[in-house]
Amino acid sequence: MMDQRSVITGVGSYLPERVLTNTELSRQIDTSDEWIAERTGIRERRIAAADENTSDLAINAASRALGAAQCAPVDIDLVIVATTTPDLTFPATAARVQAALGVTQGAAFDLQAVCSGFLFALATADNFLARGQAKRALVIGAETFSRLLDWNDRGTCVLFGDGAGAIVLEAQEASVANGRGVLSSFIRTDGKLHDLLYTDGGPSQTQTTGKVRMVGNAVFRHAVEHISGAMLEACARADIEIAAVDWFVPHQANQRILDGVARKLGLDPDKVVSTVAKHGNTSAASVPLALDTAIADGRIKSGDLVLMEALGGGLTWGAALVRM
Repeated sequence: MMDQRSVITGVGSYLPERVLTNTELSRQIDTSDEWIAERTGIRERRIAAADENTSDLAINAASRALGAAQCAPVDIDLVIVATTTPDLTFPATAARVQAALGVTQGAAFDLQAVCSGFLFALATADNFLARGQAKRALVIGAETFSRLLDWNDRGTCVLFGDGAGAIVLEAQEASVANGRGVLSSFIRTDGKLHDLLYTDGGPSQTQTTGKVRMVGNAVFRHAVEHISGAMLEACARADIEIAAVDWFVPHQANQRILDGVARKLGLDPDKVVSTVAKHGNTSAASVPLALDTAIADGRIKSGDLVLMEALGGGLTWGAALVRM
């Protein structure tokens, strides 16, 4: 088999129209714009309309990624949707996305790793392409996370929002890729920590979707430690010093986590892409949303070295190093 590289050829994102500000939230629960912003960095988040499903968000983001890649749906042979909020228990949301887009070949399936989902999906797609089992993949992170929130719990409901982001990943010979592509990835799960961030329902246990529950301080501590380790491991696997990275695209959970990781690793804060103020935590959608934002505003350019990272329920965590 020829030396293959999985190259990102297009990125797209989608946000619902409705903006929910901290000030509006303060009229519903005991909180304030200052309280939320000081502790999380979040100022507002998007909320999906009542008739918007996760698949609708995913389809919009994927369509934009296909347009950016100048790629037709019939050229895609793998669709992976990372989501914690599928349209239905089954079939997979990816199957509905595949049909709506007009993808006529290959496989489509969902992947569940909560906020780390996009990085788990990226690593999965990269392995499919490296083995020659697919040529072009749509990797999508999409969430209607607002549907899982207890709007009386100010410790969680202020954090999350809805959205979707997508990339087109194409297998190219290394000589053609010219250094671009996924250089390394690192993903991990520690199920012993499952009760730090979870929902209190599910189709098998309670026959309900449940609501988000979180032990915030413990998640914060694990986030800084595990994310830092994952970033260093991804760089080590590619034999690249972290100082050589042009841009850091983290999961947008909390500005304090972003700042904590940057301090721990000695990163230049100006190189850390932060969209948390505008988007909140969009779970599996947050990394591709932030990536698309930084490409659209001209920060991230072709040839830049980008390090992505995330931590989510499970606990799950990971990182991926990509040359754009």
